[in-house]
Order: sequence, then C-alpha cells, then structure tokens
Amino acid sequence: MSFSPLLQELMTQLRCLPGVGPKTAQRMAFHLLERDRQGAVQLADALKSAAEQITYCERCRILCEQQICQLCGDSKRNAALLCVVESPADVYALDQATGYDGLYFALRGHLSPIDGIGPDEIGIDLLAERFADGNIEEVILATNPTVEGDATAHYIAEMAKERGVRVTRIAFGVPVGGELEYADGGTLAHAFLGRHSI
Repeated sequence: MSFSPLLQELMTQLRCLPGVGPKTAQRMAFHLLERDRQGAVQLADALKSAAEQITYCERCRILCEQQICQLCGDSKRNAALLCVVESPADVYALDQATGYDGLYFALRGHLSPIDGIGPDEIGIDLLAERFADGNIEEVILATNPTVEGDATAHYIAEMAKERGVRVTRIAFGVPVGGELEYADGGTLAHAFLGRHSI
C-alpha cells in the first residue's frame, strides 16, 4: 500500500533535515498529523517566516533578521579580536560556551579545491576587507580540525600575517573528562603538539 500524495510529499520534505531517513520522516509525519496538528501548523508558519525573513549579517555572516546582528552591534565587544569559524552554528556554540568577548566571522564553508570551493565562495574577500580596515589586532582561527579546516586556517593565517595581524588557533585535544586510552590517534597527536606551560 502506498502513501497518499500529500503524506508522501511531507515525508520527502522532512528528509531534507540532517539525520532524517525514510523511517524517521515517516514517524515525524504521522506524529504531526495524528497527535499534533496545531503543532504542525505552527511549525509550518515558523519555517515559512524564518525562510522569508532570516538573512545573513553583513559583517559576520551569521543568521539574523537585521543587516547587522546583535553581536556585531554590541559596543561592549572587543572589536580588536576576530574569531573566524566555518559556520554560523559555530558562532553560537563558541559564544555560549566561552567567555570570548570579541567579534566573529563565519566563512559558511571551508576551502575544498576538489569540490570547487575556493576563497571567493567562502567570503575570504570580505574577511580581507575586515583585516584591511586596521581595527583587527588578533584573529583567532577556530576552523574544524579536518584537512579542509586546517588548509583554510593556513590560508587565512598567511593573509592575516601579511597585513600585520596576530594569528592564533584554538587548541584541539582530549575532551574534559575524557580518558587517553579511548581517544583516537589524531586527537592525541593534536593534544600533544598543542601542549603549553603550566
């Protein structure tokens, strides 16, 4: 027995979410239609409003409804520090978990020549403008510890150094509460190389 066309379309659209396969999409669709129709309508309205009204901040490129987001508009933040991350989600994660009081720049990707993603596709030209205005004293590279993330960090580091901007990279290693015997080799290598005096 096949699903009705509208039910099938709903399940197909739910599968665009990360980690949602056919069975999960089916469970979600049935839950919304059988147990929470009002929630389904509210979800649809919220998705429609978000898709129509949320854009990117002109300075840091995170998701917001204004031209300049709250973080960039906050005069209490240290404008001499700029933390570069790969995605807007990384900004929220760092800002909630740390005491960092500087500004951010979300690349919205990483360099990947194999995939045809070069500097222009991730906003390196906009980042260069931020360096050129002379206000940035230190750039903190917080790209992911992957081959692409490391290559992106290296590219930005060279560009920043040419403009006299101090460059630092966040440390990677064993998580708090983790045990060495369960950490993978790459994590241990990063932790060992990133050691510092105490």
